[in-house]
Amino acid sequence: MIVLASLVFGALLGAGTARRRGGRGLDMAQYAAGYGIAFGILGLFVTIFIARMT
Repeated sequence: MIVLASLVFGALLGAGTARRRGGRGLDMAQYAAGYGIAFGILGLFVTIFIARMT
């Protein structure tokens, strides 16, 4: 659940960043994908850390 939430948050953050920088639709999609992947991987590590600690 943490992975999906962080992926969606990253995608929204990336699209917002591209929009603030004046990007078009494809720019927003690329930023959303990049941020989503990065935040998804971060969420995966957080999930693994929590599972190992419990």
